[in-house]
Amino acid sequence: MVIFINKWLLLLGLSFLFPANTRVSAVAHPFHVSVTEIEHSAKEKSLQVSCKLFTDDFETILAKNYKTKVDLVNPTSRPAMDTLVKKYLLSHMSVKADGKPVRFTYLGYENEKEAVYGYIEAENVTTVRKIEVTSSILYDMFDDQVNIFHTKVNGERKSSRLNYPDKELIVEF
Repeated sequence: MVIFINKWLLLLGLSFLFPANTRVSAVAHPFHVSVTEIEHSAKEKSLQVSCKLFTDDFETILAKNYKTKVDLVNPTSRPAMDTLVKKYLLSHMSVKADGKPVRFTYLGYENEKEAVYGYIEAENVTTVRKIEVTSSILYDMFDDQVNIFHTKVNGERKSSRLNYPDKELIVEF
């Protein structure tokens, strides 16, 4: 329970700034942040990743990068939006587990109030002692972007952050 509360404390605080029934414009919030959860499941032998971003920021960068209309909340074509989210996440984040690059599979995305969660997973990751992350999520849009990472291995949770322009972090367990 404590982990859940700490995990979303930042974004919970943000939810008071933006009512659930409104779409937030890029001008409305003066900060740019994403929260990425990376968890190793020893039972499933996988790295499970969720990435939470402000919907308006994510839609804007997807439209800019892929030169198409983007609506992640009410898409006219869900498969087309899945393709864009997949392309973006897989091209802007990579991970090495114990020095070996992991290959992610895109699982999908979902909306929650003013945020979008993107989900990816790497299978056949039996043990992890060191995770190396390279991430440039939303760096192609904001030079004040902060990407927060919560990494959990064997029940131990460590948090880190990348401030633009830093792209690499290492977490050891």
